Amino acid sequence: MPNVLPHQAERPAADPRAAGAQADDIAAARRVLRLEADALGQLADGLDAAFARAVAICAGASGRGLVVTGMGKSGHIARKIAATLSSTGTPAIFVHPAEASHGDLGMVTGADAVIALSNSGETQELAAIVAFTRRFDIPLIGITSRPRSALAEQADVALLLPPVPEACPLGLAPTTSTTLMLALGDALAVALLERRGFSAQDFQVLHPGGKLGQQLLRVSDLMHGGDELPLATPDMPMAEAILVMTAKRFGCVGIVDAEGRLAGIVTDGDLRRHMGPELMGARAGAIMTAAPKTIRPGALAAEALGLMNARTITSLFVTEGERPVGIVHIHDLLRAGVA
Repeated sequence: MPNVLPHQAERPAADPRAAGAQADDIAAARRVLRLEADALGQLADGLDAAFARAVAICAGASGRGLVVTGMGKSGHIARKIAATLSSTGTPAIFVHPAEASHGDLGMVTGADAVIALSNSGETQELAAIVAFTRRFDIPLIGITSRPRSALAEQADVALLLPPVPEACPLGLAPTTSTTLMLALGDALAVALLERRGFSAQDFQVLHPGGKLGQQLLRVSDLMHGGDELPLATPDMPMAEAILVMTAKRFGCVGIVDAEGRLAGIVTDGDLRRHMGPELMGARAGAIMTAAPKTIRPGALAAEALGLMNARTITSLFVTEGERPVGIVHIHDLLRAGVA
């Protein structure tokens, strides 16, 4: 009998019950997603002036920012909300409610605002931080599903979740409720972002690392300027212009007129198209391609990459008022991880 590796052994016939189990799994997943999607629609439709008041409170926090708190699964959501707020221009921290009564209340100042999450609104661990906000007149936003709960009644603004069942068939595991809390936190963060006019450049300042930071790099962050610019005048002999191209190593030379405006460009391709005995004696202005494609310093580096790919070119001059202030090469974009 030949040797057979374990993974080569004859496999048993497929169990017909497995196909049924797979169908049940998919049906369960779809049921959960549809329940939660319907709940999100109800949450969106039910938003009212209370949400606008909550945004105003958050925008007015002048201390360290927002303090977000919650226990258990609500605590996990609170951490994410705090992180999203912070990354979109609204400083926020998470304070564990159980630790708050053991000294972490010192992290909350009178100029902050507190967002407390509790589906039931009766979470015992929140008592200390809720009482602290009431004692020192610190604005409190409660996110809960029960309008007559302790949290809703103590809060300056109560953001109420719609009365929908949990997606868990037992009705016990926080599923739909935590999805709603998470989405409401995102809604607060985006509303504050838009109110503050938070821009892509602001986002990059807070996300200098990772792919997001790379995608939000500006052309001005990567361009070469000053003495690195390969420039020539229209009447320069091509023999000299080629020396400039070779020395600067961008595979091109920009042709500037008497006012310093970029009138054209000579590339390696232009040299090949005009190759002949008369090339070296020709003037750069006669060889150049007029009105070359350029980009502004404030453009995203990703836009520069898109232009290069669309035009099948490897370098772009960066101009302000038609005057070249820099040049960016596709290798600069690749090294920065823009591609």
